[in-house]
Amino acid sequence: MAKVLLFNITGEKKKKLQFLLMQYGLAPIECAPGDCNRPLGRLLGREGQFPPPTMDAPFLDEMLVLDGLNPQQFQGLLNGMQMLQAQVIYKAVTTEYNLSWTPARLYRELVAEHNAMQRK
Repeated sequence: MAKVLLFNITGEKKKKLQFLLMQYGLAPIECAPGDCNRPLGRLLGREGQFPPPTMDAPFLDEMLVLDGLNPQQFQGLLNGMQMLQAQVIYKAVTTEYNLSWTPARLYRELVAEHNAMQRK
């Protein structure tokens, strides 16, 4: 089953996203600040060898990590987020490469990428 990790999503936006995720058959996994130190693969319950937890500092911004979505789920989720005004700036899709990353590392990469795009 496709899964979505939710970081720092609260209030009305959280309700809207949970509704959307349910509509598209996506399993939400709410992550606590301490989960920022654990590899994405572990948080998603994936099999495999992952590095031990790190000492990364938690982040405060909202972030979604999408895992195993098919194209219909992916596009439906993005369109639904826009329609329901439940946008999240930092979103990523898992890959075999980033499953060993911590959410904190992924967040830093997304922030750097977002900042680079803003300068163009």
